[in-house]
Amino acid sequence: MTFKEDRIDTFLENFNANKEKIRAVDGCEHLELLNDVDNENTFFTYSYWQSVDHLNQYRESNLFKTIWKNTKIHFSDKPQAWSVKRKISV
Repeated sequence: MTFKEDRIDTFLENFNANKEKIRAVDGCEHLELLNDVDNENTFFTYSYWQSVDHLNQYRESNLFKTIWKNTKIHFSDKPQAWSVKRKISV
């Protein structure tokens, strides 16, 4: 997610206010926020879910809809999302 420069603090406040709520969602095993080292305006949420169904239930929840509504208005570029699976365990 790439944010307008003057909206980063607002995004971080919103993320910090909701991160424990997201972590408490059934099926969420891990959530963290990463920041691109080359672009301070670009952030990534990195999360582990027990299953695709758990993730989809979260995406359909009122919690997600509220967070997303208050996040997307601060974007300076189209957001991207990926669901991935681990190929090699370390």
